[in-house]
Amino acid sequence: MNSAAGTEDDWTLWWDARLAAMESLLGKAHDTVGHGTIPFSIGAELGGTADIVYFHNHVDGIVSATAELIGNADQVPNSLGNYELVICSRNDDDWGTDLIGQLAHYTLEAALEPHQTMDIGPATPDGSTIAAFLFCDYGKFTVRDQDAGLILCIGITAPELEACRNGSRERVESLLKSNDVFPFTDLYRESVV
Repeated sequence: MNSAAGTEDDWTLWWDARLAAMESLLGKAHDTVGHGTIPFSIGAELGGTADIVYFHNHVDGIVSATAELIGNADQVPNSLGNYELVICSRNDDDWGTDLIGQLAHYTLEAALEPHQTMDIGPATPDGSTIAAFLFCDYGKFTVRDQDAGLILCIGITAPELEACRNGSRERVESLLKSNDVFPFTDLYRESVV
């Protein structure tokens, strides 16, 4: 067997195992896979983005998840092990999907941990009230005998970000849930704090 065939076989094994693990938490994936115009492996500098899989039966909306990170030896693991990025939208909005597809490259340089925040204000659409992502543990599983999981990227407002940074992250998460925001990123919503 040549090395190209071995590499392709390994890629297929990882893809199938990764997808099966995500489906165990999120339900059956939609048949459509969002492939980046420029493949992830080309690199962020040249515009490569991660493939995205979509789940329509987990929430009343769409769950989009990267599908290139679990099993990628270049990813800096976090407390879950290898992980994929997830964003939830109430409608068919490409903004969040595009952003996590690009953010996937960052996980090759630094671990994103549950409970951390990241300023994303400059990447949001005009008029958006979202200033940052709050990263949340969205599920753990094992893929090919390796610990893995999902990190939810939920958009939060500037006041919510400030509260998180001032030690009130649990309160913010609780308010997002009680106000029916969690797990969705709503780009034009009022703050819950």
